[in-house]
Amino acid sequence: MATAPKTHRPDALTMEVVELIGDVVARFYADYEEAAGEHALTGPQARLLSLLSVEPLPMRKLAQKLKCEPSNVTGIVDRLESRGLVERRPDPADRRVKVAAATDEGLNVARDLREGLHFAREPLAGLSAAERRSLRDLLRRMLAG
Repeated sequence: MATAPKTHRPDALTMEVVELIGDVVARFYADYEEAAGEHALTGPQARLLSLLSVEPLPMRKLAQKLKCEPSNVTGIVDRLESRGLVERRPDPADRRVKVAAATDEGLNVARDLREGLHFAREPLAGLSAAERRSLRDLLRRMLAG
């Protein structure tokens, strides 16, 4: 009779870290939603605008990054475009493809959103530069895995 493989249970420290990461994510999203609301944006609109503040992206790529359907992205871009925060442009690499790009006003709002996130800034200010670098490096390692 074959025995079932043993499932590895995480130790208490690992579980505590996982729960703390969950708490950090929840607080980050709550702060992000509040910052978005101050600009009359929904969370998804703010996240899309944040992505476009880095570089223009095709709708398909935005949908992948936001983990949603392309039709949802089209609606979000339409609403941001009607407010003058985003515009559609031909992709310089393939003129048949349209990319969404943040306008100057959109870049200003995206910057204000980042600067409006108080949750992480205040606790991080209490860490030394070496501790912040260490935290950054550990988070990078976790995300690279």
